[in-house]
Amino acid sequence: MSLPSTPRWPSDDVGVPKVDGKESFGDLVDKLSQCFEHTIRVPHSFEDFRRSQQGRALQPLIAYLTSQVHHPALVCALLALKGHFSAMEETSDEPGVNEARGYACEHVAWQFLSNLADREVIDFLLLELPAVSSPTAEDDPEAEAGVRSRQQNGASGEPSTEQTPLLSGSTSDYFGSGNQMAANARFSSLTDQCENLSALEIAAVSGAKKFLSQRPVQKIINGLWRGDIVFWETLSVNSVKKPRKYSRRSADLFCRLRVPLYLKVFETLFFAVFLALYYAVLVHRDFHRVTIAEIFLYIWIASFAYDEFADWIDAGQTSFYASDFWWTWDISIVIVGMAFCILRIVGLSSSNRDTIDLAYDVLGLEALFLVPRIFSLLSLNRYFGTLIPCLKEMTKDFVKFLSLVVILYLGFLTTFVLLARDQFKPTEMSWILIKVFFGSSYLGFDIAKEISPFFGPPVMLIFVSLTNILLITSLISLLSNSLSKVLDHARDEYLFIYSVYVLEASSSNRLTYFLPPLNLIPLCIRPLRLILPSERLRSARIILLKATHSPFVMLIWAYEHFADARKRDAGVKSFSGPQTPLPSKRPPRLAVNTPRLLLADSQAAPNSPGKMQQASRPHTRAGPTEPETQLKTLVLKLTAKVDELTAMVSQLQEQREATTAVA
Repeated sequence: MSLPSTPRWPSDDVGVPKVDGKESFGDLVDKLSQCFEHTIRVPHSFEDFRRSQQGRALQPLIAYLTSQVHHPALVCALLALKGHFSAMEETSDEPGVNEARGYACEHVAWQFLSNLADREVIDFLLLELPAVSSPTAEDDPEAEAGVRSRQQNGASGEPSTEQTPLLSGSTSDYFGSGNQMAANARFSSLTDQCENLSALEIAAVSGAKKFLSQRPVQKIINGLWRGDIVFWETLSVNSVKKPRKYSRRSADLFCRLRVPLYLKVFETLFFAVFLALYYAVLVHRDFHRVTIAEIFLYIWIASFAYDEFADWIDAGQTSFYASDFWWTWDISIVIVGMAFCILRIVGLSSSNRDTIDLAYDVLGLEALFLVPRIFSLLSLNRYFGTLIPCLKEMTKDFVKFLSLVVILYLGFLTTFVLLARDQFKPTEMSWILIKVFFGSSYLGFDIAKEISPFFGPPVMLIFVSLTNILLITSLISLLSNSLSKVLDHARDEYLFIYSVYVLEASSSNRLTYFLPPLNLIPLCIRPLRLILPSERLRSARIILLKATHSPFVMLIWAYEHFADARKRDAGVKSFSGPQTPLPSKRPPRLAVNTPRLLLADSQAAPNSPGKMQQASRPHTRAGPTEPETQLKTLVLKLTAKVDELTAMVSQLQEQREATTAVA
């Protein structure tokens, strides 16, 4: 009887992970996670990795991934790890360490994309992760997944006996190749959350704001915004979703309906008509019948609700749908509109004037969400796009702080209600304390003796001091800190909102997208799915789209031809988003002793390791750009000036030596 082999625990020296390009997503995430956990052990910020010496610890990993790794889900894994480390930071015993690892993931992903051509960047950022599928179960994937799960847990198809080991493999295999099983179990929930999402969508879900604000990423997002990069190029039954650069010669003009720029314009027009119908219904209240304006308002509410439901389905994950700042406004508009419809129907059917009046009062609440939603177009502006994250963070802190205020308020309310049980009712006492809390302290002092001759004045003085001095001052300081925190990263916050909207508007899996309220037309033919094959139903939707959206397409065609004429006159390049300023005609001149020239000189050395690693990568790289050529020219000029300066110093030294010798 042979003794079992001694288990070998994983070595503490992880180093650079070995990625062969065939790993599953969970295994790839686990390898990268071990590398970051071993490398990053102290808190750092993103700027530390970018500018200071701390980024050198990640250079071996970046060089290895750039030159030797060809895994298509590499960027997705790095950004998924960002969200994983951010979630671990909340419960970590080492504050800032997991946050630093998340920043390291963003830094590595950004550096990896910086060495790719545009075509490769599009593939890495926009191709969606497929769902976890089995290699042999084509007919019943769920059954095969169950068999695979049982096999991973040690259950095989053979019956168990007394000689059957507890583990399916040897002990050494459990600590060796069996690590893939542990990796899949460790990151199973993370893998499920990333299914059917692209790298950019994963970045939005995980909050990778630093990554989304980098120039290679924003170049792709700007291309999506203006339609220079599209997912659908043709409008046919056999069309397949794939990210590619837009080609006017081969693309179908009706696919331009999916461009986020045009969708935002049409959305603003839709909300403007929505608001006009809203005012028309509220101004002319009819308690006996349904008016024409009210019928159109119902159509607008129904089409908007159906469009929101379709957006939630297209998002793939609820977390990605909730990444948009305006999703709460959209859901509130739908809920208030449905409540109005229900109360209106009940009131008209029962001829109850009070119910109808309540329905109009409920509809009056719609303005709280509809009016700000119309001006959501301003969120794409840099100034307003910065204020929106500030408002969001300040609201979160205010809600958290409000819990403490409610606790103190309930304690004082109970005391005052019991002291003034013969003078004031509980409702009256609660409103008095609310008025005192919001600044009417004189009111509290006036009725303090009426509440209780002995305890009323001192307890009221304590309440006014806590609320008007301590709590209000603390709340103002807390909101100021939240405002300063967001303003310090204003550009990242703005670009995050902009990126989330662009991705939400462009990455839908629907081939035919109907603008509301025209999206109710294909909803009417949806029951035909029970009797018609999917190909014919898809063809019918395409015909309906071309029949109903021809005016919109003609407007887009006219605008693009006018914009192309202006671009040819101005010489503006593509991939420009709303936040990208026009490039200056003359590049900025750099000083002779600038560190950027020295850095470029060291990177341009022919025998540098970075150049050798980049040249060894078989992927296609973009050719030298104009800024690189200008830097090389400046470096050559700087070298010539240094040589001249060296010659002058040598001559001065010779003259000085000659003068000393004569003396």
